Amino acid sequence: MLLNYIWIGFFLLACAVGLLKLTISGNYEVFPAMMQALFDMAELSVTGIALPLVGAFAFWMGMMRIGEEGGAVKILAKIVNPLFGAIFPDVPKNHPAQGAIMMNFSANMLGLDNSATPLGLKAMQHLQALNPSKESASNSQIMFLVLNTSGLTLIPVGVMAMRAANGAVNPTDIFIPILLATFCSSVGGLIVAGLFQKINLLNKYILGYIGGAAAFLGLLVWWLIGLPQEKMKLVSEVLSACTLFGFICWFLVLGLIKKIDLFSSFIDGAKEGFSVAVRIIPYLVAMLCAIGVFRAAGCMDYLLDGLKWIAAFFVTDLGFIDSLPTAFMKPLSGSGARAMMVESMQQFGADSFKGRLSCVFQGTTETTFYVLTVYFGSVGIKKYRHALSAGLLADLIGIIAAILVAYLFFGN
Repeated sequence: MLLNYIWIGFFLLACAVGLLKLTISGNYEVFPAMMQALFDMAELSVTGIALPLVGAFAFWMGMMRIGEEGGAVKILAKIVNPLFGAIFPDVPKNHPAQGAIMMNFSANMLGLDNSATPLGLKAMQHLQALNPSKESASNSQIMFLVLNTSGLTLIPVGVMAMRAANGAVNPTDIFIPILLATFCSSVGGLIVAGLFQKINLLNKYILGYIGGAAAFLGLLVWWLIGLPQEKMKLVSEVLSACTLFGFICWFLVLGLIKKIDLFSSFIDGAKEGFSVAVRIIPYLVAMLCAIGVFRAAGCMDYLLDGLKWIAAFFVTDLGFIDSLPTAFMKPLSGSGARAMMVESMQQFGADSFKGRLSCVFQGTTETTFYVLTVYFGSVGIKKYRHALSAGLLADLIGIIAAILVAYLFFGN
């Protein structure tokens, strides 16, 4: 419902500003520019973005299907089992909810959105069975939702595909920056929810897992920032590409060990990827046309100028402001944020700082309002308690981390 009002608002605000420019300033070009932007964005949505996405989505969804059937999700679930036991203390050991939770997070980390959602809904049903107050979210349900909205992803397939479709020289160069930013968002969400719920964050498993991951990523960043700027970009690009190709090889090896028909599995997944690319066309057309009209009327410039005026009181470098619409839209709508990201790459260039930062924003967090609505709504939860505030705080941490990481990797 909120996205509905935002979408309508783009058009009505653009119309109001256009009328003011026409009647007061005598700007006779504003409405023709708005209509041209509308048609340009409609064409871009299909021929410039959706069609190029088909190949990328088909390939990655095909590989993901091999990884899923080969057991990659189950392996990740076993690895994180002790950690989830510590942060979900109300869930009995070996309860079915544990398996569904771990499978959901593992699928999310591998970018298996279509598999993650039904697993997440199943986990919520198991958690609801343990919930003593059926209309009020339990601590375990809130922790589960906050970690979902923080969006920890190992392979940002959609973002890389969008970068490729928009002409990025190296679509994978945002892999490590997104990994760092989404790690900060996820840890932030865990800490915030843990403080609300008075969970012992000094538990040996929590400290061990988070400390180990933080140490690894910290050493990675320390090593990278010690390199000259150009070499750091080159090394991060090569490391990102090698890591992603390593996942591909790992999936194939697991499939060979399981003796599955790799080619048939790939084809089945690729068909699903084709369907995903086609299904997002209406969303792209709707949002990109609205954003195009909004920008052509000058509304986007007014909004960003206002943000720059406020930010100037606190910082001197305002280069990140133009990418903030993606960050603001992400908690509300994944398709809306995707459209904002694409519009940013179209406006400034896929390999510009602003274009890359928009991509990092897109890959850092999840759609908080959507996830809360769908997951809680599926089991009849009406009282969210601290779920929304904890989720939004995790989003804020992710946004700040994304900005800092983008300046580290892509700043001049």
